[in-house]
Formats: sequence, C-alpha cells, structure tokens
Amino acid sequence: MYLIRQCELANRPGLQDVRIAGGVIAAIASELPAEPGDELIEARGGALLPGLQDHHIHLNALAAALASLRCGPPHLDNADELAVALAAANHANPGQWLRGIGYHTSVAGDIDRDWLDRYLPDRPARIQHRGGRLWLLNSAGLAALGLDSIDAPDIPEGVERHGGRTTGRLFECDQWLRQKLRSTPPHLAAASALLASHGVTHLTDTSPGNSGEAWLHLREEQLSGRLLQNVRVMGSLTLEAMEATERLEIGEYKVHLLESQLPSTESVCSNMRTAREQGRNIAVHCVTLAELSFILDCFDRVGQRPGDRIEHAAVVPPDWLGDISRRGLRVITQPHFIAERGDQYREDVSTTEQGWLYRLRSLVDAGIPLAGGSDAPFGDCSPWRAMAAAVSRATPTGHRIGQEEALTPEQALALYTTRTSAPGVQQRTITTGAAASLCLLQTPWSEARSDLEQVRIAATFRDGELIHRAL
Repeated sequence: MYLIRQCELANRPGLQDVRIAGGVIAAIASELPAEPGDELIEARGGALLPGLQDHHIHLNALAAALASLRCGPPHLDNADELAVALAAANHANPGQWLRGIGYHTSVAGDIDRDWLDRYLPDRPARIQHRGGRLWLLNSAGLAALGLDSIDAPDIPEGVERHGGRTTGRLFECDQWLRQKLRSTPPHLAAASALLASHGVTHLTDTSPGNSGEAWLHLREEQLSGRLLQNVRVMGSLTLEAMEATERLEIGEYKVHLLESQLPSTESVCSNMRTAREQGRNIAVHCVTLAELSFILDCFDRVGQRPGDRIEHAAVVPPDWLGDISRRGLRVITQPHFIAERGDQYREDVSTTEQGWLYRLRSLVDAGIPLAGGSDAPFGDCSPWRAMAAAVSRATPTGHRIGQEEALTPEQALALYTTRTSAPGVQQRTITTGAAASLCLLQTPWSEARSDLEQVRIAATFRDGELIHRAL
C-alpha cells in the first residue's frame, strides 16, 4: 500500500492525500491517517495525474535503438559529423555488427555502400533511415549477408542494384534482415524504465508485423518484470489466436501503406473484412494525401466502426477534415515531429501545405477524436516534449509551423491521458475505485504547464505498483 501525501488534484480544492491499495485508488481526502504497511510518498504539492498513455510506439525497435549509433538530426547534422562518428566506431567491437539509426538525406545525401566504406571499411554495419523503411549497408555488411554480388542466390526484391552490383540500399527488408541475422527480440527493461520515468503506464505497440511470436515476447517481458507497462498490441490478422491478459490486450489490425507501393484496393479490403469478422478495429498508417485518399475509399467499401483510426495523418488539407470526421475516424498524431523535423519540412514542403502538417486544433474543432503517440524510436519517446511541441509548434530553429494548430497545455496533456482502448475518447480520471495508474509530478500543474518540456516525474504507478521513483 502507498499513501501519497499532499498532492495536487485537478478539480479538487486544496492539497489531497491519496491511498493506493489492492491496485486501485482506495481513498482520497484532505488528510488521511497512515495505516500499517503504508509506504509514504511526500508529494509536496506536486500534481498527481493519470498515468500517461503512448498510443503509437514500436517497443522492440525502441529497445534496439537505445543500443544504436545516432546517425541523424538532432544528434548529427552534416556529412563531416557522421564521418567522424562512423570512423570512431569502425574499430570498436571488431567483427560485430554496428547498428545505426535516424539517418536522413539532409545529413549527407543518398549515401550508399561506397560512401560508408570510406569510414567503415572493416566492421559490418547497417544504418536505418529515420523513415524506417530503408537500411544502408557497407560492403562488409553486404558480404556478411551474402549480398556482395548481384548473382547471389535469394536476393530479396528490395535490394537495390546499379551498374552490375548491389548499392547497399535495402528497401522494405526488415523481416528478411531479422531472419538472416537470426535476430532475437531484445529485452525491454531499459526502454520500459525510460518510459516509466516519463510517467508512461500504458502503451499501444503499433508495429504492423506483430504476430503470435511478438505477442509471446511481450508477455514474457511482462512476466519477467522487464516490461512495466500494460500494452495493447495491434498488428497482423494472426493476433486473433492469442489469449489476452489483464496487462496485454489484442488491438487493431494494422494496415501499413506506402504511396510508392500501394497494394490493390481489393486485397486491402479483403483483409479489412477479415479483421471485421474477428471483431477488430482497423488502424492505418497514412503520411501522404495519396495514402489517406486510398484508405478513405477502402473504408467506404468495407464500412467504418467506432475505434477505427488513422495513424499520423501527417498532411490533411482543410476540405478533408470533414471527410475524416464524417467517417467517425480517430487520429493518432505526433506533434513532436514539428519540433524534431520542422526545419526540414520548411525546405521540403510548400508554404501552403506546411499549415496542413500534423494538425491538432483543427482536428479537435472538427470533432475528430485526437490522441498522441511517440512513434518511438522514430520520434522522441518523451510525451512531455511532444506536449511542449503541441503548444509551441516550433521547429528546432524556432520557426513556427501551423501556429493556428497549437493546443493549450491542458489539451496537449489530454492527448496522452485517454485509454489505449479508446484514444481521444475516454479520459482516465483519478477517483476512488479507479485503477491506480498514476503519474506524480515534482511540481504543481501551474508550474509544469509553463514549461512542459522540463517536467520531471517524482513517481509512476501502474495498477498500484510503483514502477518509477525519482531519487
């Protein structure tokens, strides 16, 4: 049992004591006597909030990223900086694979095996583009995978070839790479602890390839104590066969679209109908207008249900807001992409369309349920940085993109406090009898709201279990 003393609660005057027992909030009062077995936590006026929900994350990829070399903004900004980082890594851990993440063409252009070989001639290496769909390999890495020659057997379709040789650029080859490297899913302890330190108690893993194997891995990580959060798992149609638990639930069927390789409408609709037969909702990756147009047509053919969702909705013209709203679709957004990538957007996207990027307020005003997800590791996993970005709409250099889309701090917080089963719809509340999934700030909300990026967490509880406590 825990007794949180003198915390701030929304809509309650004065400071309150909160008792946690049996996994739920057992009592709330201005003063509660300590009982035998109570562990006291002095809030000192800090705000007590519902535990935060990350509605779009890739757990295994985040765990792998924490052990990877950062190869793009904001960590590295140009070719010289990347060259220095790669050269320094060349002789570390000889013979072992170097894994890099976060590369973007703004750093050094469309690099290939020859560019990488200048700085990484000895150690096999693979570097992931920040979009997640392209891997860049050096010659040592290609040789280790049997891809050094275009005559090699069983070369996957996504391996780029030019001038009679492989270029080191592998598109859409994640599953093939995992099998070839005989990769085992990573332990999630470090990633989970990091999320808990931000106050995150619930997650939705949105990896489209999630299957029974991924489910069993997440279950084992929870049982071992390495995965502290409750998880909703969206992914493939095969998840239907898995048995849900109190901490692991089956989520939506995930449709992952790529504008340059759109599948047939018939095949997507067929899978969507199968998902409907399984009683599942549908979530769709949409970052371009073509992808959004494609899936809206599919929904019209198959039909929509409450709970269907658009992941990202990266660009939405004004006259398309009604199209999303009328269909009852929810949107899971990443406001921090403006803070992380906004300067690149200012170069790559027309001035008019910049105002359509990662909309917030206009979605809310249109009655579209809106929630936030980190998309980690492709975005920062801190919900507080995302909230700050939702309020400021500022790029790394301080320019504002779509300022009219900015939210209040309270609206930004609400992106991360709805239930994973009903994002943007069902707000979690702190009431007697509710599950004790809570996030205690080190400061009152009046102070936290003025600088969301600097918010610090004193303690995080998931179902009454203390999963993070600041020293």
